[in-house]
Amino acid sequence: MRVIVVGAGGVGGLIGGLLARAGNEVAFLARGKTLAALRERGLEVQSPRGSFRVSPVEASDDPAALGPAELVLVTVKGWQVREVAPRLTRLPAPDGVVLPLENGVEAAPTLAAALGEARVVGGLCHLFAWVEAPGVVKHVGELLRVTMGERRGGSSPRLERLAAALREAKVDVVLSPDVEAASWEKFLFIDAFGSVGAVTRATVGQVRTLPESRALLRAAMEETAAVGRARGVRLPADAVDKALALIAGIQPESTASMQRDIQAGRPSELFDQTGAVVRLAAEAGVDAPVHRFLFAALLPQETAARGPARPVP
Repeated sequence: MRVIVVGAGGVGGLIGGLLARAGNEVAFLARGKTLAALRERGLEVQSPRGSFRVSPVEASDDPAALGPAELVLVTVKGWQVREVAPRLTRLPAPDGVVLPLENGVEAAPTLAAALGEARVVGGLCHLFAWVEAPGVVKHVGELLRVTMGERRGGSSPRLERLAAALREAKVDVVLSPDVEAASWEKFLFIDAFGSVGAVTRATVGQVRTLPESRALLRAAMEETAAVGRARGVRLPADAVDKALALIAGIQPESTASMQRDIQAGRPSELFDQTGAVVRLAAEAGVDAPVHRFLFAALLPQETAARGPARPVP
């Protein structure tokens, strides 16, 4: 299977590397230092599921030099999806699948608007991986799961073929009958984890231990769940309790990627997580005071990180 991975960060580098190790033809759409590293040294993956190097690596910053592919795996940051989507039109083969694995709930609709509804499926992932250095990805823990589903519900032969390829690459796969609900379940977890962590500048262990910050975490989750349900998402009644149980199981020193980006002064997914809840709540006629506060508190740093060359959306 030919695969093009859009973005060679923690998620894309890990899953793309595993697919390449399993014998698939994998290429990366990358740029800057990452592109240079992939071309010069290949891709190094450090993982409990086996550490390895892929070399040589096909990589380019020009989509026209890479396509077409049976699978286009979109793993850039949420805020980059709007920028990159119009450039991907030639990447999917006529029967190819575009699978987004971003945090948030808007990547699939954005890609479908640019590439066509029939090409894009719903997807999300659960894993802890990051870039140690350009071309070097580190994965920790046993969690490495991709959840997929057709956006109108259920599975399909094309997703079953893709699931088989991912499982052969040692990636755990769930084919969801309602991938929208699954995406919102992750969203209410990762949004609260990142937003509250970024505002408090605290590790998850500190946030979940103090009654006041734990209450803020729950309030943010409840608010996101209410927005999803108001928009017709069939979230389980215990979605918040399940998300808090996930929080309880994370290593206490952990932080979310959005928090790390904000603290490092980099552009983050603030508009695709915290800001998305504010915006989607307004569209649905739901009040979201917790997220309005979190967004307002984090916006000055986000604006400074983006600078005039990359204005806020």
